[in-house]
Amino acid sequence: QVQLVESGGGLVQAGGSLRLSCAASGRTFSGYGMGWFRQAPGKEREFVASIRWSGGSTYYADSVKGRFTCSRDNAKNTVYLQMNSLKPEDTAVYYCASTNLYPPPRVAGGYNYWGQGTQVTVSS
Repeated sequence: QVQLVESGGGLVQAGGSLRLSCAASGRTFSGYGMGWFRQAPGKEREFVASIRWSGGSTYYADSVKGRFTCSRDNAKNTVYLQMNSLKPEDTAVYYCASTNLYPPPRVAGGYNYWGQGTQVTVSS
């Protein structure tokens, strides 16, 4: 069993920054990948970023490329999403998820464990 716990969400003004964390427990993650997704009210859950635990290769949605950075701390079994230059359209519930596929897919169906989500609200 895998447990994923997100933290770091909140309310921020446009142009501001937030760092989300996702702490993973319950298994060895070497060779697996982690993804970040977000879901705004009335919209589909969409891919934001992903990272491989081994090697740290990262992948980003075009909408966040250059503003968001995904990183990981293998010793802490934690992945991070640094979000800079936030925009009101970034407002959503952000989820982290675990996958055993490589490269980490851009679709939610490729992930088998999910966190509970953390709310990010960007005011204009």
